[in-house]
Amino acid sequence: MDRETNALPGTRRLKVWDPWIRMVHWLIVLLIPFSWWTAETHRFDLHLWSGYTLLTLLVFRIAWGFVGSHTARFRSFLASPLEGLRHLGHFRRRQAAIEIGHNAAGGWMVLVMLGLLLAQAGSGLFADDEIFTRGPLARAVDTSTSALATSIHLRVFWVIVGVAVLHILAILAYRLVRKQNLVGPMITGALRLPVAYRGPVPRMGSNWLAAVLLALAAVAVWALVQWGQAQGSASAFG
Repeated sequence: MDRETNALPGTRRLKVWDPWIRMVHWLIVLLIPFSWWTAETHRFDLHLWSGYTLLTLLVFRIAWGFVGSHTARFRSFLASPLEGLRHLGHFRRRQAAIEIGHNAAGGWMVLVMLGLLLAQAGSGLFADDEIFTRGPLARAVDTSTSALATSIHLRVFWVIVGVAVLHILAILAYRLVRKQNLVGPMITGALRLPVAYRGPVPRMGSNWLAAVLLALAAVAVWALVQWGQAQGSASAFG
């Protein structure tokens, strides 16, 4: 638990989100519009690097979901779909239970967004628009597979935008209906709770482990890109 600094009478701060989860969250928030802008303005070198960065963050996030902080682990927030629906059914209740980390519905939103972002970044590796640029693995597959990846890459982006808008609307609804601030804790890492709270205290993951995992994710993506480019060069001269 972090040091308690009471800004409101009768409350204390509880650390619920580690800096690695917050870093991934806000970088993805920035990378989505940045990727769109680089594609629209034909800055495809930057577009590729944005995709590589996004893929690195996703690989790290998935690994951190198994060995990271308690609130980051999939097993701590992935409930059954029925539980998620039950949570939404009780949404209008003002006196909501204290939720540490993602709730049952929010956990599924995280899983859906991770899946869509993986589909977007992964398909980009194989995409080839035959005009401006191609992904580093485009020449490692046949043209029909590359064309399918290109189609997925173009269409999934707008699904991601739709889900992101839904996510923002949900945040506003929680703020207006349930009086819960979901953005603040993702910025500061801490949730303000009553002093009398005696519930679970999330265990934070190792910063050293997180740094190693992030470095390994970056190396893995870099190696994949280099391999793809080497395959493309070999096929071009073959």
